[in-house]
Amino acid sequence: MTELSKFQAFIQCKCPRCRQGDIFAGSAYSFRLQKTNIYCPVCNLKFEREPGFFYVAMFVSYAMNVAEIITIGVASYVLGLDLIYENLWYYVGFILFGVFLCSPINYRYSRVILLHYLTPGLHYVPGSGEKR
Repeated sequence: MTELSKFQAFIQCKCPRCRQGDIFAGSAYSFRLQKTNIYCPVCNLKFEREPGFFYVAMFVSYAMNVAEIITIGVASYVLGLDLIYENLWYYVGFILFGVFLCSPINYRYSRVILLHYLTPGLHYVPGSGEKR
């Protein structure tokens, strides 16, 4: 199996240690609830490093939401929606719709960012996903 780069493993939501196992069971946009695997199915890494570990992902998700809100607001203005009081509810509607559409991605990637980039001591170990 070919080795994934750190960025490829990040985009595909793979384990930060072996870069082969999936962090999540199922897809982002499915009718089932999103579920984070407890252990990596390949290298047996426990994803929740300590009790309440993923609470920090809420702060990452908040930052992602703020960036999306600003982007949607500016894009609405650039695409021709005048910045006047009568258009306030259009802005609110566009922003809420965009945040609603991006919430599964925010949930997923806030946890992946936390695991890949914000967890000290969790690094790629070549060969950790190979069968012994």
